[in-house]
Amino acid sequence: MKITRKQFLQIAGASAVAAGAGKLVTAVGQTEPSGTASSGAKTRWGMVIDFQKCRKDEGCSDCLNACRLAHNIPQIPDRAHEVKWIWKEPYDRVFPFEQTDYTRQAFDSHILPILCNHCGTPACVKVCPTQATWKREDGVVMMDWHRCIGCRYCMAACPYGSRSFNWIDPRPYISHINPDFPTREKGVVEKCNFCEERLAVGKPPACVEACPNKALLFGNLEDENSNVRQALRARMCVCRQPELGTSPSVFYLM
Repeated sequence: MKITRKQFLQIAGASAVAAGAGKLVTAVGQTEPSGTASSGAKTRWGMVIDFQKCRKDEGCSDCLNACRLAHNIPQIPDRAHEVKWIWKEPYDRVFPFEQTDYTRQAFDSHILPILCNHCGTPACVKVCPTQATWKREDGVVMMDWHRCIGCRYCMAACPYGSRSFNWIDPRPYISHINPDFPTREKGVVEKCNFCEERLAVGKPPACVEACPNKALLFGNLEDENSNVRQALRARMCVCRQPELGTSPSVFYLM
């Protein structure tokens, strides 16, 4: 879903709809997952995707499959009804405003993974009338499917198209149900949750663990010694549409 900056700001301004309600869920999973460093700093989880490593094996779908199996994501043939947590798109669709003749020559034939950006200032949270989506203290933008009324305001507000709506019952399209993670129902929105259930037991997200090329890194953006901060210092990185002021927590190393 693509919207203009003006539309985005208008939607984000609807935050008064949800104002006044207190947070209903406290943050959990503050444990640093294995493979990251901790120095006692405040936690803000983030992900770094190494585009150079990822495009070496663009036929690989290990990260997508790991996420699908962990979270009971349905495989619906009809693209109008598909549900996506992490998926791949061509470079020009991921970064439509970062195009020059030279970047087109270098990147346009390649695809890269995208997911919820777990924004520091998430527009989706501001517009949700029931607080079915909220941001934890560690930066993870969550969903409560029991509170979701299917209004899809969050989908309209998200400038990255990172949310999916269950137009039909997803359960018949799950080949192997993971009993450790809840399935969803028709009429609710869902998205990547940064594997918060794995963070709670000190594990990194499933997509990160499954990547054979180590193209995905995950760690604490507030810790200058973490693996993600070290990666961001070492190479040029970009995030999606930073001019919108959402402060994404997902970065791409170019």
